[in-house]
Amino acid sequence: MIEKSRNSATNYLKTEGRSGRKKYVVTSLKQEPGLKLAKRLGLEPPPNRLFSTALTHPSYVFENPQFGKETNQRLEFLGDAILDFVIAEYLYLSYPDRPEGELTKMRAAVVNETTLAQKAHEIELGQELLLGKGEQVSGGRERPSILADAWEAVIGAIYLQYGLKEARRVILELLKPSINEVAEGNYGDYKTALQEKAQREEKEVNYQILVEEGPDHNKSFTAGVFLQGDLMGKGVGRTKKEAEQHAARQVLEHWGSENDG
Repeated sequence: MIEKSRNSATNYLKTEGRSGRKKYVVTSLKQEPGLKLAKRLGLEPPPNRLFSTALTHPSYVFENPQFGKETNQRLEFLGDAILDFVIAEYLYLSYPDRPEGELTKMRAAVVNETTLAQKAHEIELGQELLLGKGEQVSGGRERPSILADAWEAVIGAIYLQYGLKEARRVILELLKPSINEVAEGNYGDYKTALQEKAQREEKEVNYQILVEEGPDHNKSFTAGVFLQGDLMGKGVGRTKKEAEQHAARQVLEHWGSENDG
């Protein structure tokens, strides 16, 4: 027979073993994760279990099946769509003179793993994640991919419990500074934006240094970007990384101009 009992801090399952002796197994944490995060985000009333699910990494579920928790992957799927919509809507309404290709490029520069992970770090989201022991030891609380995915899952949870208005408020409060930078022409990490756009299109991206010239104290590099093996753009810089960034920017701009047509 399984019987649920509670105390003020922790949930337990009370089971009866073969010997007839009762034993207790911890089935949840002392405090549902996400309460502090919701408070930092200005959400009232306190969040429901969806917030806990949004912070549950698959590694935690794999290592702790007795808790019966769901991973955050479904909420991540929803949050990704909400995030794209809110940013697209904001860009459309705020920049009426910008063409579709440029709006697409702006959104890609804002909604990417690097930016989302930075925002997740700002609100200390990583501290409330439920991770498996292996992920914790390997630095999972600081890993950009985990933080970005969890942030999208949190957006999905906010939308389902508090509605689109609150989801929009939270998203824009955090991402408006990044949008303003992009609007001024500072697109930041072009390589990341290109990589994520290519992944959505199921295309492989590779970089190659095509030309290296000049003396050691004044080098110049020309980098090429290849999509599916085809050379799609070139960039020149004083370092290899700078050249690759410029090449990635050229491809993104070309991609946008194609969409305009």
